Amino acid sequence: MTAQVKLYDSTTIDTLSWPDSEIANFAKNYWLPLMKGGATQFIDNVNSQLLALAIDELVFPVTVNEREWQNSYVCSPYSHYITYTKEELYTLNTPLLEQVLKNLLNGMGVILQLGQINQVVIVNNWLLSTNLYPNLSKSQIATLTTYLQEQFPKHTVIFRSINTYLDDCLFTAFQDNGYHLIGSRQIYLYNPQNQSPVKSKMRWRLKQDFNLIEKQGYEVIQSDEIPLSEIPRLVELYNALYLEKYSKNNPQFNANLLELALKNKALHLQALRKAGKIDGVIGFYEMNGMMTTPILGYDTRLPQSVGLYRMLSAQLTLEATRRGIILHQSSGAASFKRFRGFVGNIEYSAVFYQHLPFWRQWVWRLLGFLVNNLAVPLMRKYQL
Repeated sequence: MTAQVKLYDSTTIDTLSWPDSEIANFAKNYWLPLMKGGATQFIDNVNSQLLALAIDELVFPVTVNEREWQNSYVCSPYSHYITYTKEELYTLNTPLLEQVLKNLLNGMGVILQLGQINQVVIVNNWLLSTNLYPNLSKSQIATLTTYLQEQFPKHTVIFRSINTYLDDCLFTAFQDNGYHLIGSRQIYLYNPQNQSPVKSKMRWRLKQDFNLIEKQGYEVIQSDEIPLSEIPRLVELYNALYLEKYSKNNPQFNANLLELALKNKALHLQALRKAGKIDGVIGFYEMNGMMTTPILGYDTRLPQSVGLYRMLSAQLTLEATRRGIILHQSSGAASFKRFRGFVGNIEYSAVFYQHLPFWRQWVWRLLGFLVNNLAVPLMRKYQL
């Protein structure tokens, strides 16, 4: 029996009879306010149509775009593969290679724009750096794909954040349904169940990091202990790390998003406070035995010797251990994470474009070939 699929927008979402599932509950607390208020009200650099897609007991967030070249990479393939990638070239520490790749990216950028690369519908897109997945079967993917082709005949269909850390089932299920898997970044994951001798040594480093909290005089406070008056400070800390230190192509969460996280408990927030002042914050969510942290920030003006990043990362690892789930800590700070027992894995986007005109298919095929045969080997070699 074929599963029933239905798409909802901001004018029809109140007719949805919300199922009692982990992903549906998260969507109700987090995605529903975004749909009703509009993406830009919560994330300054996201301009996208927000929808909800229901199938069986699952409710997926969906973003729909046309061009929007200045959008955050979370809903813009152009920003992800061109704009953001150019900013990250410096990490190669090889000037000649950086210049060659920059020239290649400039040329590819023109081709991608001509190929309407941003005309996409992205499913399970929470507008966060990492999208966690519920159990999604091969037959459900087939049903969703057929439905989305009918609803969006001119749009590429994408599922972001596919990895093979636990097993290849989801990866293979997309391949079996005709999706092309295009590499996106190298991620780092920590499994508290891994008890190997090497991991024991790495846990010693984590214990040192965690002990810094008491040594530096900080206390860990939970969401219900963070007053709404501290929201501007939380935004400031997130911006200091993700936007000012890294890239303004990261989602620019504003005060409304942080208020939503606190009031609706859409994200689990924790903060480091010392003498009444908050100097660090993490915000995470969990799904299907995995947790990830879209919000992480600290006062970058304080000396590195204070160890705020070490403390926040240790707190995340402690939470994953307490909950007995895997910690997905996105990309970046590769050597730091490896020395603490995190394992690298290439993350992919599953892309379906067979229903598009040949010339648009050709652009996606070219992008996939270059990324999987050039960028992914570089990610693995330089452990970016």
